Amino acid sequence: MGVRINKYIASSGFCSRRQADELVESGKVTVDDTVAVNGTVVEEGSIVKVDGKEIFPEEKRIYIALHKPLGITCTTDRRDPSNIVDYVGMDDRIFPIGRLDKNSSGLILLTNDGDIVNKLLRAENGHEKEYQVRVDRKIEPDFKPRMEAGVEILGQMTLPCKVTVMGTHTFNIVLKQGLNRQIRRMCEALGYRVTKLRRIRFINIELGNMKPGDIRNLTREEIRGLKSSDKSD
Repeated sequence: MGVRINKYIASSGFCSRRQADELVESGKVTVDDTVAVNGTVVEEGSIVKVDGKEIFPEEKRIYIALHKPLGITCTTDRRDPSNIVDYVGMDDRIFPIGRLDKNSSGLILLTNDGDIVNKLLRAENGHEKEYQVRVDRKIEPDFKPRMEAGVEILGQMTLPCKVTVMGTHTFNIVLKQGLNRQIRRMCEALGYRVTKLRRIRFINIELGNMKPGDIRNLTREEIRGLKSSDKSD
């Protein structure tokens, strides 16, 4: 049995029913590539788009956490034999939120909610990402303050960050930006080489005791936390 277009849009969490009616009236909504009108019924399997972006009812939205092993590439390009989509092996079309280097492991989130992907990847939002890092030599006393103050890489100074030294060769770091290979480059600028890097937290989602290759669905509380972290709303 079908559902009216305004209810379908509202059930996705995209907006309220009243706002959905306004979107339909403005011609911004399509059902199976046909412009919808108020009263249009969405049948099972229909593709609904708002401003060209596909949306899904809440029960069809996918939010998962993966402990990415080493050697998996955070790309949706299936020509790459190590792509993360084939590794996860879901029938639904999903996207990683951000990326981890092929030689890094740890927490990566994947979803079919393109809207939240775009919002969470906006650099100005300053979302926290936490990593465990091991380097190739003993950490000197000046390492922590120099890293926290910012290091010049790629022609710019990195933003201030938080570093906690955990051992003679290990530290945790919390970043609010995501420059290309940022942690590795920061360490190299100070004379260290990263030998192991693992992400353990993305905003409010923690890796916890997940083992490499483990996949789990996010809880409703975790999803709400992710959505509320978007400061641009």
